[in-house]
Amino acid sequence: MKNRKNLLSLAAVAALMVLAGCASKPDSYYTLASAVPAAEAAPSTLGTAAPLYIELAPVAVPERLARPQMVVGRPGGSVQVDVLEQHRWAASFENELQDALASGIAARLGALDVTKGGRPSAQPVWRIAVQVRRFDAVDGGRVDAGFNWTLRRSDEPRTLVCQLDAGEAVAGGIDAVAQGAQRITAAAAAAIARSVNAARADPSATLCAA
Repeated sequence: MKNRKNLLSLAAVAALMVLAGCASKPDSYYTLASAVPAAEAAPSTLGTAAPLYIELAPVAVPERLARPQMVVGRPGGSVQVDVLEQHRWAASFENELQDALASGIAARLGALDVTKGGRPSAQPVWRIAVQVRRFDAVDGGRVDAGFNWTLRRSDEPRTLVCQLDAGEAVAGGIDAVAQGAQRITAAAAAAIARSVNAARADPSATLCAA
């Protein structure tokens, strides 16, 4: 009888240890969005004679990244990557990236993002389509990304093709990787906003200035 009680006690302790282990590892969620510095923000064009509207198409990303889990490479040039179940973007990566880019571009242009509607039908809109060629992160190494995008104003036939390569060294830890990814996303939003301003300034331009 005594042995049975001991076994039951050990089983209860083991169960509590398992539950404690599960409870000690909550998921961490990260965002790619960041506040736009005051020096980069533009006053709103709404209510002016030439309001500015942007529309960002769904962002195309490599299939391996199209998930909420963070995908991190291993150091030393390893061909292996880790899909981090407990470190996730706030939404699936492509949706998180689209939201962060759209808000960053709109703030830098003083524009209204009408991706999900809200544009007066008579007003032209700058349509932006972004493709991510790569977005590679290594814990304690670097975050490197390559972006292509096209610009087209809805009432013009021309299409401008642009690209950007950006990279940053990051410290160890997944928080540092997420912060590096956030900074690169902000750099891409700034480059896209500059290309829209350049295209607006020169209606005859056919080459993208990023």
